[in-house]
Amino acid sequence: MTLRIAEIFGPTIQGEGALIGQPTVFIRAGGCDYRCSWCDSLHAVESRFRHDWAPMQPAAIMDRVAQLSGGQPLMVSISGGNPAIQDFGPVIALGRKAGYGFACETQGSVARDWFAGLALLVLSPKPPSSGQATDWAAFDACLAAAGDAPRVMKIVIFDEADLEWARDAAARYPGLTLYLQPGNPETDPDRPVDPQGLADRMLWLVEATVGRGWLTPRILPQLHVLIWGNRRGV
Repeated sequence: MTLRIAEIFGPTIQGEGALIGQPTVFIRAGGCDYRCSWCDSLHAVESRFRHDWAPMQPAAIMDRVAQLSGGQPLMVSISGGNPAIQDFGPVIALGRKAGYGFACETQGSVARDWFAGLALLVLSPKPPSSGQATDWAAFDACLAAAGDAPRVMKIVIFDEADLEWARDAAARYPGLTLYLQPGNPETDPDRPVDPQGLADRMLWLVEATVGRGWLTPRILPQLHVLIWGNRRGV
């Protein structure tokens, strides 16, 4: 079997969510069933980039991961696009035999049996600003497929409507640790980000949650954006 791979890179640090700061090798899958208005990974989403995606066998993928990590087992993050539209089960099986752990981030639209082999499943449903609608039945199926694997929920917040939507999502899944991160309005890799603007968005989000007595979420920035901007492969 072959998998469509947009890029494999690292080791670098995980820039967001529950594993922020952890040394990680990234496998970015090509293809997605969503078209979010603020997507920062269009090179792994839109079909116009499909000729840049490499068809790779699971063994070749893990060979590249091992080469990048110098053979030292690290955390491997599978992202996209939406990696759940492909079968990464064989990659995870090979990697776990060699001591690697795997995290995966997906919007929760497609359930996969291989979720159960993850060290962490990050479910990232998309709020109203994305222009996408969440199928909560599919989301529930993803939770069920993960079995006993650790699961968390991460939501990107751009405005008050997103924040209210996140409150409803948190109430729907009180057992999931919730991570919120301010959205980055600048997604062009050739344009610089505005660090002060990102800090201001972070401050707004803190004040709109903790400042209003909503103490459940863990609020984090996109650390990789603060360090490298929108550059790819870091």
